[in-house]
Amino acid sequence: MAAQASKLKVSQVGAVTQVEFVDRNILDESNIQQIGDEICALVDEQPTPLVLIRFGNVEHLSSAALGALITINNRIKGKDGKLRLSEIDPQIREVFAITKLDKIFLIFDDADEAMSSFG
Repeated sequence: MAAQASKLKVSQVGAVTQVEFVDRNILDESNIQQIGDEICALVDEQPTPLVLIRFGNVEHLSSAALGALITINNRIKGKDGKLRLSEIDPQIREVFAITKLDKIFLIFDDADEAMSSFG
């Protein structure tokens, strides 16, 4: 079976790994699994991961995707790293607020703001 094409655009900006999503909708269980695996692999490569996940492209996010984000966040914290989220659509941002995930994640309006928060 051929390897699936990455669902992520990954770039390194200084010490920070920036992750952007290729798809506008992150709803499919197998895609979410693949995305989670890819980001966890990036985290595992770094001694103290600094990760910015950019949602600029994303219009829809499933609850399973939120679960994957929690897993990724725990993995990063376990290595004394930092995770930031940016450019989240207002409707998706509301889901973060309703589920109280906005208390767990540091969410920024734009990538520059998020980048400067790494200090």
